[in-house]
Amino acid sequence: MMTGRPGRRPLEFLPDEARSLPPPKLTDPRLAYFGFLGYCSGLLDNAIRQRPVLTAGLHRQLLYVTSFFFVGYYLLKRQDYMYAVKDHDMFSYIKSHPEDFPEKDKKTYGEKFEEFHPVR
Repeated sequence: MMTGRPGRRPLEFLPDEARSLPPPKLTDPRLAYFGFLGYCSGLLDNAIRQRPVLTAGLHRQLLYVTSFFFVGYYLLKRQDYMYAVKDHDMFSYIKSHPEDFPEKDKKTYGEKFEEFHPVR
C-alpha cells in the first residue's frame, strides 16, 4: 500500500517547512474573495433565519468576514507550500535525470526571424 511521500506525516495541515516560505500578501485577491464569501455567508444566514438580510447582525457579518479571511490565509499558505514541494520534486528529478532533458541551443531573435526587406 502506498503511503504518499516519504517523511510525510498524516493529518498535518501546515508542516514546519512551510515557515521558510514567504507569507501570502494581505492584498491578495484570493483573500478578498474569501472575505467576500464570508460576507455572503452572513447574508445567507440572515436570509435563512428570516431576518432583514443587509441590516441584521452586522457584528455577525464582520465575524464571518474575518473568520473566512483567516481560514483563506492558511489555505493559501498551504497551497503555496504544496506547490513548492511539487516544484522541488520536479526540479530534483530534472537534475538527477539530465539525459531525459537535453539542453536546447539558444538562438537570438535574429536567427529565428527572416530578414526584413521593406516593399516600396
